[in-house]
Amino acid sequence: MKAAARHAGTLIAGIMAGCAFLFAATASRASTLPAGLPELPGLGEVMQRDNRNGLALSGFDPVAYFLNDAAVPGLSDYELVHDGAVWRFASAANRDAFREAPQVYMPRFGGFDASGVADGRAVDADPHRFAVIGSQLYFFRSDENRRRFLDEAALRAKAQERWPTVATSIAR
Repeated sequence: MKAAARHAGTLIAGIMAGCAFLFAATASRASTLPAGLPELPGLGEVMQRDNRNGLALSGFDPVAYFLNDAAVPGLSDYELVHDGAVWRFASAANRDAFREAPQVYMPRFGGFDASGVADGRAVDADPHRFAVIGSQLYFFRSDENRRRFLDEAALRAKAQERWPTVATSIAR
């Protein structure tokens, strides 16, 4: 009986030591990120970004969608970190406009496919497939999803209604 209790105690101590090691390794990894990079993604983040480089919208300028009605690549010379993602801009003026009013230029539904959100799912979108509707920027995975979202006005209300639930399911 004593041997079994001693074995159980050793097993528990080993498990606790392993957990402590994993926690320390995770903590040290997060603290050794190169300067200027955003923190590692966490559970429940709601902005679509590239997990390898932290870029929002694959590095495209969010302001240019409104000004140029086009997907314009941002430059590393004009970037800033906002809400845990690196945003790039085509010019200092676009970067400054975003810095002053990010809520105006940030895409709806975290940049995820708006049709997917209407269907209750977070689906990565293509930054070349977008629509500015009123003063809101939306992204889509395919031309078909874009066309569907533009043609069926009820999808916008459905996506808006479902976004809070979809947002909580995102693990990035």
